[in-house]
Amino acid sequence: MTLQADVSDLWQRYDDDDVDAETATADDHDTLDAFLDALEAGDVRAAEKRGGEWEANEWVKRGILLNFGLRATEARAYGDVDYHDVLPLRETSDLGERGTRNTPDGTTIRRGAYLGADCIMMSPSFVNVGAHVGDGTLVDSCDTVGSCAQIGENVKLGANTLIGGVLEPVEDAPVIVEDGVSLGAGCRVTSGFVVGENTVVGENTLLSPRIPVYDLVEEEVIYGRLPPERRAFTRMVESSIGDHDLFAGGAYKPAVVAMDIEAETRDATRREEALRE
Repeated sequence: MTLQADVSDLWQRYDDDDVDAETATADDHDTLDAFLDALEAGDVRAAEKRGGEWEANEWVKRGILLNFGLRATEARAYGDVDYHDVLPLRETSDLGERGTRNTPDGTTIRRGAYLGADCIMMSPSFVNVGAHVGDGTLVDSCDTVGSCAQIGENVKLGANTLIGGVLEPVEDAPVIVEDGVSLGAGCRVTSGFVVGENTVVGENTLLSPRIPVYDLVEEEVIYGRLPPERRAFTRMVESSIGDHDLFAGGAYKPAVVAMDIEAETRDATRREEALRE
């Protein structure tokens, strides 16, 4: 049987209440471990681009959920740190041979996370199970990459950036940050939002499907995605409750403005590539 078939069979048994953390067998745990190994090797991913659109691999997300449902919380240790979790942290011995760096005292990679070649993880930062971080990507200090998030190649996540995940529901695609994106410090990307390739996003920008994107290139308002090759930043627009008595000066809500990206902006994001030399 294939790994997908093994995971799907195990999920059916779990969904039918035929197996739980107490009754899971050694063979069941072998399947769970093989699945996590495949995630860490980049052989399977929680979402993939098909026909120009990102789609969730439901069986992969179910495999991640099984690793929570069929494992008991245990007391664990990593170096001098004691903690309690269902999963251990990821072994990092393979990172150095691929040119990937993670600085000490606070870079945490959970089991089942993929980091490509020539990545940089600055401390403190955290990459969760099922996340996929592409080659040459910088995860800066105080960054979080959520479960199942898909980060492309040569991406820059500015300091204190939050990338949400979306593990459930399994049919929903997670947060996607495509190749060549630069996110400024303090950005938040949540709820399955897709950031198109080579886009530069200004600091402290919130990207969520609930916030409109005013694309001045195509002159349209869109939700849930930023098109490729844009420069984006937050602006405040008038709220529908602006005429309420409590808001004498007017009420406003955040929006995102997307414009053509200028050569100077792109050059500014490339100057830090010396970090990867």
